[in-house]
Amino acid sequence: MTLRIAVLGSTGSVGANTLDVIGRHPDRFRVFALSASSQVDLMLQQCARFKPRFAVMAREDAGRELAGRIESEGLSTKVLTGAPALDEVASHEDVDAVMASIVGAAGLSSCMAAARAGKRLLLANKEALVVGGELFIEAVKEGGATLLPIDSEHSAIFQSLPEDPSTWDTRVEKIILTASGGPFRTRDPKSLRDVTPEQACAHPNWVMGRKISVDSATMMNKALEVIEARFLFGLRPERLEVVIHPQSVIHSMVQYRDTSVVAQLGTPDMRVPIAYGLAWPERVASGAQALDFRSLADMSFEDLDTRGHAERFPGLALAWQTLRAPSGTTAVLNAANEVAVAAFLERRIRFDQIHALNLATLDAVTISKPRSLEDLLDLDASARDAAGQLIGRLAA
Repeated sequence: MTLRIAVLGSTGSVGANTLDVIGRHPDRFRVFALSASSQVDLMLQQCARFKPRFAVMAREDAGRELAGRIESEGLSTKVLTGAPALDEVASHEDVDAVMASIVGAAGLSSCMAAARAGKRLLLANKEALVVGGELFIEAVKEGGATLLPIDSEHSAIFQSLPEDPSTWDTRVEKIILTASGGPFRTRDPKSLRDVTPEQACAHPNWVMGRKISVDSATMMNKALEVIEARFLFGLRPERLEVVIHPQSVIHSMVQYRDTSVVAQLGTPDMRVPIAYGLAWPERVASGAQALDFRSLADMSFEDLDTRGHAERFPGLALAWQTLRAPSGTTAVLNAANEVAVAAFLERRIRFDQIHALNLATLDAVTISKPRSLEDLLDLDASARDAAGQLIGRLAA
């Protein structure tokens, strides 16, 4: 059976890697739909190669341009625009699987649509869980969707857990997420105020988009991953741990009740978890280079309470704090962080002010438990508005 796939966020790094894996297995996978925000040239190339039934552009002007160019190229792909179109293709009756790789809260609605429609949902958008939380998990259960994590850490955990989810709570002692430490693992914390966007985006191991690269530099990406792991795997926050592993060879670990540790290892290449999610429960060639143990000089680990890491990465602790706070707090944290990272990339605030803005936004927003997608989106908007107002004060 050929799996028909909608790749949401196809022009980003995860989307492009997904298409690379799909292209290696034309007998197993077929692209049904692609989506992007504004990259018309790259989307046109992808449509010419994979010939999807639909291409969705978030911006209407980009959609009009793409439609004209697709017509001039003689392609049959139909162009749709706007957020409702994302929900439409994510839940389309002819779609078997959805790769959800739209960055940020913008991808939440289409993830919910795919979940409610019972799709195989390959989740690379961690914000769907960070923002959606219990509501998103409920949609997965009610729709009968199959949820497969694509983040390298969560895929590693999923591969290391028992096959039967009902045994996770009783058989597992804790989950250990590994973190590379990013580009500033050894940098003097006092010098972080001088970090430039270019420095923050220069990750030593992974090739990623600008937003997630900054999150890796602050380790806010790991805070979001802790929150995601809480909802994905159902373990209490105190049973989730983070350890720094600079080599990025061990992608995460599971410690069992008998103290045995099961880990997933591999090269830092997103095509590995993508291929696993696409073919699950089988495995197919990913195109990634195999791990050569003879070339590994050493593998090291660092406790977050040592070497100044707590001062260097203060945002990480917000994961546990927001998980213990009222429902919806994690959504506020995510919105604040998206606004803060954008402001830093635009050079409106300093690198060390990202955490300050996140803290200030959490204090400024009044939270009531969200009971619907609309409630979540309203909370997200309120947090963004508060963060936007706070930026001027920080900059001053």
